[in-house]
Amino acid sequence: MGDFSHSAYRFVEFLAAAGQTIWQVMPLGPTHSDGSPYQCLSTHAGNPLLISLDWLVDKGWLEANIWDHAEDSVAWRLATLERACNTAIDTMDTGTRKDFARFVRGQNFWLEDYSRYVVLKEMHGGSAWSDWPQDLRRNVKKSVDSALVNSSRALQIRKFEQYLFFVQWRQLRNYAHEHGVYLFGDLPIFVSGDSADVWANRQYFTVDDNGQCDVVAGVPPDAFTAEGQRWGNPLYNWGQLKADGFGWWLDRLHTHFSLFDLVRIDHFRGLESYWEIPAESPTAIDGRWVKAPGAELLEQVNKHFSELPLVAEDLGIITSAVDDLRQQFSLPGMKVLQFAFDGDIDNHHLPHNHSADMVAYSGTHDNDTTTSWYHLADEQTRHHVRRYYQCADDEMPWPMIRSAMMSVAQTSIVPMQDVLGLGQGHRMNTPGTTEGNWRWRFDWEQIDDGLAGRLRELAGTYSRLPDTGPAKSYQVENSWPLSERRQA
Repeated sequence: MGDFSHSAYRFVEFLAAAGQTIWQVMPLGPTHSDGSPYQCLSTHAGNPLLISLDWLVDKGWLEANIWDHAEDSVAWRLATLERACNTAIDTMDTGTRKDFARFVRGQNFWLEDYSRYVVLKEMHGGSAWSDWPQDLRRNVKKSVDSALVNSSRALQIRKFEQYLFFVQWRQLRNYAHEHGVYLFGDLPIFVSGDSADVWANRQYFTVDDNGQCDVVAGVPPDAFTAEGQRWGNPLYNWGQLKADGFGWWLDRLHTHFSLFDLVRIDHFRGLESYWEIPAESPTAIDGRWVKAPGAELLEQVNKHFSELPLVAEDLGIITSAVDDLRQQFSLPGMKVLQFAFDGDIDNHHLPHNHSADMVAYSGTHDNDTTTSWYHLADEQTRHHVRRYYQCADDEMPWPMIRSAMMSVAQTSIVPMQDVLGLGQGHRMNTPGTTEGNWRWRFDWEQIDDGLAGRLRELAGTYSRLPDTGPAKSYQVENSWPLSERRQA
């Protein structure tokens, strides 16, 4: 199970040795049991499973032999983490206690609701908030306070877990900056219906007091699935969000900009128009496009933040209106090489059709690995690939990696599975499915001695090596960022 422990730091060193300056990650929030990082319990919180237990051993909050007889499971990790939090809360020094208190004050605009939601969820056997007793479903303060009257310690532990996540991520990010590596995060456009965000802020979502929806989110049929994708997320009550100055969105972006140097808006298309599906429909086929006030939202974002380090995930059914919205705010879009080889020489995913305001990918977490994609493709597609790259079957995936780096796109991203040349069975996610996803891990034994050098040579050949020293550091030693909107 991956975490912010020693291997994460070794990975930063590998990236630096390979001449890579960007590490893109999927959302880091706490997930439901299916493990999808795009359906999190909170848009602000971090996943406790990513917290390094070794770091807690070094702090003296866990015994040194925790791994001797451990089965690294979710249940064991969470129980071990809770034990460490209990010890830390009772024994932490004055400096840590003050820093924790600053963190709680600075993040309280989401942390209190999240902690209350998680503890209540545990009290109800992990069930969705829409299945809780009525007053708890409706977040009636008196009833919630009464339900949590004996849970002060549990609430403090959940807050301390988030403190640990943010401290460890900050340290890892600082280490990455010292090695010239920027962190590239991911922001799902919608949030899970069973989340602290919807439970505590239902006025901004298309849910009733009992958590039920008449319409839900998804996408129409596309290259991934003939029935479309019925995500099931509640849609936004854009009228209320607009009336409140889009403050909920500003707070959300504030958190992400404090964690990452660059942020991708997943399904950017939904800021221009979103696919509205009747809740009773079993698939996404019977939906319709509904206009969204994306321009008004991004205007507020532009006014609130001095920089707009965003990338638009503009894949799927993209209209001229979506392109206009992206270009209006000078946001880079995405090109994916696996989508390029339909035989049309004008296909905008082909490298010779790229432009500088793009991020070029060989594939994404929603694609198969490039090697597997190529070998499972029909002969006509493989012929187009071989003709375009003048390559043989057994050269994959390196022709695709090379062309992603060769692209005039300002940024080039290659999934780790492609870097390792992995084939069938190493896919991260199959869109439209809920089983068997989000489980892929790599092993250091898969990285041969020449891999970093090969990547560095390509980065140098195509002018992607950094010109100067390490990336700018955003290190914050003694304070925690507070949302300017909440502070004002």
